[in-house]
Amino acid sequence: MAISAEKKREMKVYKQFYDFNEKLILNLKFNKDKIETVAEGFDCVKKALKGEEVAKGEDSKFLLQYVNDIGKTDAPTQLLYLTEQGQTLLSLKQKSEENYKKYGSLYFKLSLMAGILIAVLLA
Repeated sequence: MAISAEKKREMKVYKQFYDFNEKLILNLKFNKDKIETVAEGFDCVKKALKGEEVAKGEDSKFLLQYVNDIGKTDAPTQLLYLTEQGQTLLSLKQKSEENYKKYGSLYFKLSLMAGILIAVLLA
């Protein structure tokens, strides 16, 4: 069940980063609010802005680099960067959703079956 929870947490992280990216693009086009203001409601993004790791492995490095590169250039260049990164974030989000749908329920069912097996063996 812990593995299933990890898959769900991973899916949540990528969804938040993708949604943040989309909101940031709209913000750059129209409002021009500060990044901290745009990040309100995105807990994982706030953690990454503080330098904390929110994912594991290579994806963690990608997300931290993504956050570090925000706000380093002028608005038109930043929009281009965010659009490019949006495609990568979308693919990571879709991949994590597929993994959660595929493996999340599988791990839950396996743990349930193992519990039933242990109960039968002990009875």
